Amino acid sequence: MIPETQETPSATRPYTPSFDIAAVITGAARLSDGQLLELYENASLTDLGRWAFAVTQRLHPEDYRTYVIDRNINYTNICTARCTFCAFKRNDKNAPDAYTLDADAIHKKIAELAHIGGTQILMQGGMNPDLSLAYYENLLRGIREKFPAVHIHAFSPPEFVEFARFFHMPVADVLRRFQAAGLATVPGGGGEIFAERVRKRIGPGKCTGEQWLDVMTEAHKLGMHTSATMLIGHIEDITDRIDHLHRLRDRQDWALAHAPAHYTAFIHWTYQPEHTPLDRKRKWNPDAAGAGFRFDDGRTVRLAGAHEYLRMLALARLYLDNIRNLQSSWVTMGPKIGQLALFFGANDMGSVMMEENVVSSAGTTYRLDEEMICRLIRDAGWVPCQRNQYYAVLRRHDGAESPDRRPRRAGTFAPRQHQITPEEAAAYKAAGVSGRTPGAAVSISLPVSAAEASCRAPQPQAEAG
Repeated sequence: MIPETQETPSATRPYTPSFDIAAVITGAARLSDGQLLELYENASLTDLGRWAFAVTQRLHPEDYRTYVIDRNINYTNICTARCTFCAFKRNDKNAPDAYTLDADAIHKKIAELAHIGGTQILMQGGMNPDLSLAYYENLLRGIREKFPAVHIHAFSPPEFVEFARFFHMPVADVLRRFQAAGLATVPGGGGEIFAERVRKRIGPGKCTGEQWLDVMTEAHKLGMHTSATMLIGHIEDITDRIDHLHRLRDRQDWALAHAPAHYTAFIHWTYQPEHTPLDRKRKWNPDAAGAGFRFDDGRTVRLAGAHEYLRMLALARLYLDNIRNLQSSWVTMGPKIGQLALFFGANDMGSVMMEENVVSSAGTTYRLDEEMICRLIRDAGWVPCQRNQYYAVLRRHDGAESPDRRPRRAGTFAPRQHQITPEEAAAYKAAGVSGRTPGAAVSISLPVSAAEASCRAPQPQAEAG
């Protein structure tokens, strides 16, 4: 039985694993749940990164790292679930900002994607009981007919569980009909944390962890590859995360042995609290708590920052020995941590997305274009390559025409981060020299220009799936 603790390793205490970590790195041994907990509680971040990077280099010795160009289309925000970590959903279909996109609107978005060289869509939405089976089948057929080169990666397991309920048919039948209409692969959205004690508190009205896994197993039986996800940094503790990874690894073992398809990638990201009901809960204070974080029936949120994100990424790489690809989550962590993730177990930078609405609804506004993702990969020491959903390389960017090497057009500059008018400058100078103690800070309220307001405005956000 794994003790329910969540502790930070000592910064000064030397640590040597009680088991043969070299055998894990070389693939000669599989990490157990207890050993995973031991590493979490005792290993330093640098040791975890070093070991995870060694595993990544064994699995991916090539001189490149990958990314994909797609568009996240959230076709509706009307949803029957009441997830406390979500700022995107609208439970009231009559809410002024509730919406459902029709086929024409979705086709327009896909046409914009195809214009910039995008190869796939990630299409997910709320569980909207007013949408018929015909809506989905006609939508899929229309996309396949109008955009035959665009890969359709769509509809998460919680959606399929609700489709089965809405349409009064087994999940396997819904998957089969969607596949016939054009669905190619299933994204891992809605995984969150499988443990029921957590899931029932953060995702009321959403499918159970076992139902999520069962949907993916049915997809694998039909030959549809899928991705796997995990959401950290809310009310869960480390034992819930280990349970989550254990279930994924077990199901992947089965899929690899018995099904024509499997999980192609694992992605984890951190809970973004802004504008969500869960943000109203008290936050864990390690200085006041003293001991490691323990699950307390969902009364306390333990937010995860860059350190915790990278620790879990490295641990996932060491533990998930049967899932080949791990994506970096720059969407929630930002470009530099996203780049650093390539040294902590990730081999893929995820997606250059034209659009994202779910994570950005919770206040996260990172956005990277193809040029920047290529630059991050190249600066980290690899050749950037565009891939498809199956991780096959489509384009290798090692020439002068690579997105990050193309010269800018004459007179084109990056946007200025701070803009100030001559009048504002004069006011600032006046305030800085009158009635002020030498060396004291200046506090002044200035009108914000339209240009500066535009510069400060949050941008649409991207998410990997």
